[in-house]
Amino acid sequence: MLESAPLRQDIVDAQNRIKKHINRTPVLRSSTLDSIYGTSLFFKCENFQKAGAFKSRGAVNLVFLLTGQQAKNGVCTHSSGNHAQALARAAKLRGIPSYIVMPSDAPQVKVDAVMEYGGEIVFCEPNLQARETTLEIIQEQSGAFEVHPYDNYDIIAAQATAVKELIEDMDEQADIVLCPVGGGGLLSGTALGIKYFSPGTRLIACEPKGADDAFKSFSKGEIVPSLEPNTIADGLLTSLGQRNFPIIMDNVESVVTVGEESIIKSMRIIYERMKIVVEPSSAVPFAAILEEKVDVANKKVGIIISGGNVDLGKLPF
Repeated sequence: MLESAPLRQDIVDAQNRIKKHINRTPVLRSSTLDSIYGTSLFFKCENFQKAGAFKSRGAVNLVFLLTGQQAKNGVCTHSSGNHAQALARAAKLRGIPSYIVMPSDAPQVKVDAVMEYGGEIVFCEPNLQARETTLEIIQEQSGAFEVHPYDNYDIIAAQATAVKELIEDMDEQADIVLCPVGGGGLLSGTALGIKYFSPGTRLIACEPKGADDAFKSFSKGEIVPSLEPNTIADGLLTSLGQRNFPIIMDNVESVVTVGEESIIKSMRIIYERMKIVVEPSSAVPFAAILEEKVDVANKKVGIIISGGNVDLGKLPF
């Protein structure tokens, strides 16, 4: 397992390790959106990933790196949803149990998916302290191996494979890549993927104004915890990880924030124009275009669509 930030070969190795257990997700275009916004948009659609989100990449990579001794009592984690179901699925593939701590307000669609993959769920209060305390108890009782949702170099290496595929599948080098940020697993992986495989590409992180800890952290140069975040983008509520933050500081150009109305509008446009299901977190980068937080005119822009696990009975439009 990696003891330091992933190198180029670590990302290649992760890609080879996970490829038979995940989807190589499509890169979709929309001529209508290109025309409206005067740009060339390339959507990397991790909403078509196994378990419905990019998290499957990291979960599969780490679970299949575990030694027999490490894996014998299964794996455990805390997660609002996407990492939870990704880890439950990865554990099922390897034939080991999984114990998942989820906040009581986690979307039902994500809870159902964890159960379908055989994960054993323990609910807790919807705050980080409760999640971590409950996980400590579960880990002590089960002896399971903890798989952190994002603050892990092997997780980061695998999340980098999404942008590596995007780079490979675009006809020319991207000028900009827009990526959502929560805990920073996808963003730090995307940062390293661009550093190694498309160094001329600019990377801009996007997050909700109601959960702007990454913006504050990036501006201050130190991690500012996410305290009482309030956003529809439930996948972007967590604080940045200790391993993720230095990678982000060294390789991300800027962090921009967007409002809730723009996130909802972005979701709706993607649904209507592209005919695909995306969750609110996935809509945040496109919302940055709607709010003109990023100049995309006449540029080739990669957008990481992080996942599609949304309760269709509770759409905000």
